[in-house]
Amino acid sequence: MEYHELLGVGPEEAPDVLEHFERATYEGREYRHLPDTRHSIERGTVLIEGTAVRGFPKIMRTLVLDPGVRRFFDAPFVAEEKLNGYNVRVARIDDDLLAFTRSGYICPFTTRTVPERVELDPFFDAHPELMLCGEMIGPESPYTDHDYPTVDSLEFRVFDVRHRESGDPLLVDRRRRLCEAYDLPQATSFGVFDPETAAAELRTIVDELDAGDREGVVMKSLDGRHQLKYTTAAANQGSLAYAFAVPFDYGPDFLFPRIMREAFQSVEFGESEAETRERAHALGEAILLPAVDAIREVQRDGETGEEHTVRGPPEAIDALFDHLDRMNLRTTVRRDETVDGERVVTFLKHSAATTDSVKSYLDGQTFRT
Repeated sequence: MEYHELLGVGPEEAPDVLEHFERATYEGREYRHLPDTRHSIERGTVLIEGTAVRGFPKIMRTLVLDPGVRRFFDAPFVAEEKLNGYNVRVARIDDDLLAFTRSGYICPFTTRTVPERVELDPFFDAHPELMLCGEMIGPESPYTDHDYPTVDSLEFRVFDVRHRESGDPLLVDRRRRLCEAYDLPQATSFGVFDPETAAAELRTIVDELDAGDREGVVMKSLDGRHQLKYTTAAANQGSLAYAFAVPFDYGPDFLFPRIMREAFQSVEFGESEAETRERAHALGEAILLPAVDAIREVQRDGETGEEHTVRGPPEAIDALFDHLDRMNLRTTVRRDETVDGERVVTFLKHSAATTDSVKSYLDGQTFRT
């Protein structure tokens, strides 16, 4: 079958669609990935060795639980925890387990790490046509930085199971039972909700997640085809703090939506003036303090970036740094040690954009607004 047929694209559209796929290699295997959504084909879709691995669809967001949930769902739905990590899809291609990032790259670190932490072969032996969509969470991540009290290093959590080539999801109940049968860790489910009465129940859940510095909820129709997300104040402020640690890497398009999420949540939750001011204070700190730290770091050390710690077999760590190098990301190792046979490395992922901009403005370059 031709690639365009796998993607559901007619022969006349095929050249225009396929030209947007970028070429990459993984250990001598060539593949193509789609960095942005085109012709209704999801970002991150991969073409490799005669098959396709569909990207994960973009999830809509609501700024208010009521009436947002009632307008989006017309039938009972499931709510699950939205996890704070990095998104991967795991599929078996020609007997090899491969982990694909959200944009469609094969991540060599995750490809080697996931099978070390979860036994996946029994699942794929029985269901080779499926892919596991999940989140890598924990403090020892090369891409994100968020702690979970029960995660010491880095762990995989399944939040969806889909057909690899079509992208069609399994029914939520079947997916959860399947993961249980194969002992695959998955995102927490809060149960089934009625759209007419869900808002109040979901707010209680969101309040509890917020108090625990968790990210939020993803609501899903029972067939898994329609999804809606809602995030906590902790997540909104946390992502702003993360971004403003390298402020010139993220623009106004990143800042504005997160401020609006906070504003709408404050109004919907009926906060008092004192509570709103407390939220505003926390929001301001999330924006200003990391940016000030970044400027001071450049002023003091001449550079800044994101610090990460990773743990894994030596070959997985080597593969990670080779991957980051191919992505033109400069890193500096700050600590490298062996613990219980695994290599544990703390490194700085340099931010050229923030470093160069801060240096320029500290030297008196005018700032365009």
